[in-house]
Amino acid sequence: MIAAGGAVAAGAALTPMVFAAGDSGGTDNSASGSGDTGNSPSGSGGSGTTPEKFPATRTEAATGTGPATTAFAASYVGVRWSGAKEGAAIRLAHGDWQNLTSGCAAVEDGGTALVAAGEAEVYELRAPTGIDGVRSLAIDTTGGPDRTVQVPSEPTRVRGVGYLSRPAWGADESKRYKDGKVNSPEVYYPLQVITVHHTATPNDDPDPAATVRATYEYHAITNDWGDIGYHFLIDEAGTVYEGRYSGDDGIPAFNPDGDLVTAFHSVGYNSGALGIALIGNLQERPPTDAAKASLIRLIKVIAGFKGLDPQARVTYTNPVNGTKKDTNTVGGHRDYFDTECPGQVMYDLLAEVRAAAARR
Repeated sequence: MIAAGGAVAAGAALTPMVFAAGDSGGTDNSASGSGDTGNSPSGSGGSGTTPEKFPATRTEAATGTGPATTAFAASYVGVRWSGAKEGAAIRLAHGDWQNLTSGCAAVEDGGTALVAAGEAEVYELRAPTGIDGVRSLAIDTTGGPDRTVQVPSEPTRVRGVGYLSRPAWGADESKRYKDGKVNSPEVYYPLQVITVHHTATPNDDPDPAATVRATYEYHAITNDWGDIGYHFLIDEAGTVYEGRYSGDDGIPAFNPDGDLVTAFHSVGYNSGALGIALIGNLQERPPTDAAKASLIRLIKVIAGFKGLDPQARVTYTNPVNGTKKDTNTVGGHRDYFDTECPGQVMYDLLAEVRAAAARR
């Protein structure tokens, strides 16, 4: 990595002992400070876990345009198409047509969108010439039958920053599998940059964990990424959620050697880039104080571990194909791709976030 003031510090490997610690800042000698994370594909837990119930995610797929009817009230509809990136539209339960925009998610060969459905049971899609291969998935993450997940009994923390592990927000690990194999096997590279996103989902979310599960379904299944695209998500209350699966070692986002698992948040610039998404739409309104504080603290912790200067300008080099990009250590999605993400208001706050994360 080439970085002005942002080179990886010597000995910055993120071992379990170093990466997991309690709120006091003292180091925890266990892998995660929380016992078995319950992240195995079977969902079975061990000592240190408690069984909790979550509604199973219900989905109903459709292909092509025209009307679709679901057997349940849909929380969201995920849509994926080939061809032109813009021009597709959706109408929910005979309401007004909405043009589909990719929001945060981006694909190379067409467009994709996650639409809040408002418990609709009927929706209709349309697409002009130049768009084909339309696929949609109605998603319900609140009303399905209960499924039991083994959740860590003790709080999980990243160097004092509490977070909800994948089991704690109800991740169904079977979604990572396709035809009996892991759809997107874990690949790890040294961390170079941190990219901030917003999910472009509705603000004032009454059930952000359900939205995380819907985003997981949309990214893993509709977009065929095999997992949720972000490493971490943050809701309006400041709660941090573990995103992309990184292994069973209890270290979120990284492996024991300190390398970052590749996720799917910034097409073309994913390897070595950590993605943090704030839940909501920050185009016209700022994040809550709690969400911004959690974002700053998480960036401070991760940058500190890896010897990165949050205020530095760096040259990101994609370790897979050698693509280079002069950018900020802490940037926004729009720095890498033609998108509104992380929203204009949030993007305008990034200088403040960088400065706060750099303070000792």
